[in-house]
Amino acid sequence: MTWRLICHCGAVEADVTLLPEGLASARRCDCSFCRRRGAVTVSAPLDGVQILRGEDNLTLYTWGTHTARHFFCKTCGIYVYHQRRSNPDELGVNALALHGVEPADLGEVAWLDGVNHPADRS
Repeated sequence: MTWRLICHCGAVEADVTLLPEGLASARRCDCSFCRRRGAVTVSAPLDGVQILRGEDNLTLYTWGTHTARHFFCKTCGIYVYHQRRSNPDELGVNALALHGVEPADLGEVAWLDGVNHPADRS
């Protein structure tokens, strides 16, 4: 199934194909960045986000290991998607930017331990 993702201002629009678990992959992370961002993400393959409009309106944020690459709309600031640090072969997509998805649709969302991330251990 393909979902339409639209940021708040509409400058960025994309078609998103999720991994087979779909919305059931919803989760939150408690790392220093994600806990402040507060987004619920769902899983997509690396080629699962096709930007239809506004690619030039995306801005990149990265830090630390620079493995995770977070993309935001420059205009409204909405988090759109990121390449995961936990699995760089996957994207995390802002579930609540998917057209038609309501927070209640996701039920209880699991939290992942991003504070004690395996990539941070020597």
